[in-house]
Amino acid sequence: MGGQEGQSDPLKLLVRELLLAVGMIGLLILGLYAHTGSMPPLVVVESSSMIHDSNGEVGSIDAGDLVLVHNRHYDSVVTFAEATDENNPHFGYTQHGLEGDVIIYKKNGEDGTPIIHRAILEVVPNQISAPDRSASNDATDAERCPNGGTYDSEWKDGNGTKGVCVLTWDVPGTSVIDSETVSVSFDGVQAGYYDCKRPAHANVESHLVVWEWQPRHAGLLTLGDNNKCSVDQGSQAVNGSSGVHSATGTVGPIRGSWLIGVGGGEIPWLGTVKLMVGGAGTPGTTYVPNSSFFMLFSLIAAVLVLPMVFDPLSKKLMKRSPEYRLAQNELQKYGHEEE
Repeated sequence: MGGQEGQSDPLKLLVRELLLAVGMIGLLILGLYAHTGSMPPLVVVESSSMIHDSNGEVGSIDAGDLVLVHNRHYDSVVTFAEATDENNPHFGYTQHGLEGDVIIYKKNGEDGTPIIHRAILEVVPNQISAPDRSASNDATDAERCPNGGTYDSEWKDGNGTKGVCVLTWDVPGTSVIDSETVSVSFDGVQAGYYDCKRPAHANVESHLVVWEWQPRHAGLLTLGDNNKCSVDQGSQAVNGSSGVHSATGTVGPIRGSWLIGVGGGEIPWLGTVKLMVGGAGTPGTTYVPNSSFFMLFSLIAAVLVLPMVFDPLSKKLMKRSPEYRLAQNELQKYGHEEE
């Protein structure tokens, strides 16, 4: 009797169920960490900057989606320019509905809500020279680089010393080699075609054009798929771009030290729950497609209803099985013998 009472004690059952739930969540998080190498292994998409269809779709990144964050080295990031270059080994590589990797990064390396956008191209120093290392920390480029060039505090010279003056740039996946400024037309001829999904008008083309850009330092030029070619690095890189801003100004080319991870698999809809309870200063569910709400509530309903449907059904099927009948006969047999 004591054993039966212990098994039916509501408090003990509740504690057991809670421990089981916590254990399962812990195993899930550990499994995701083992898979991605990142902690946290997921990010919730808050805005519509990466959406491909206003109604939402699986395969592209919508507000309310969860995206796995893979801990990958900066050098492994594949840009749109590389993935659309027929002579590049990464030609044809796509992620989340378009060529190139989607990356998660800190704005200018600062704390705050990270950005999840696509890597379009990478600017890599070609010719470099030694800076004036006696210059103060707040010195201008002209003071640090008296012989010309742009000062990059993180790029290393041939001796492994950080800090160089960049004189010319390369852009892998394009024809830009050893150039003082970066100009790339993603028109399908000079580089892979990137559709801005906007009408052409005065000084603004229907495809992405980077024009006479003088990068502040080496790194990645990034862009949200739904931002109509308004790149994160602002109008200095692409005419008409509003840019992404942090406390210190417009975001520069994304450095390796700013990279949080590379976007992996998408878990649709579930992040909407977090956005529903977001506090002040967050967009909440403003950008979540209506279809995501429908799919989320359908999923919740299925999780709640299906066990109630399948549990009695499985019991009926079990009772009809020969093994169950044999077991019942055995129980009755031994029960009569004990009497």
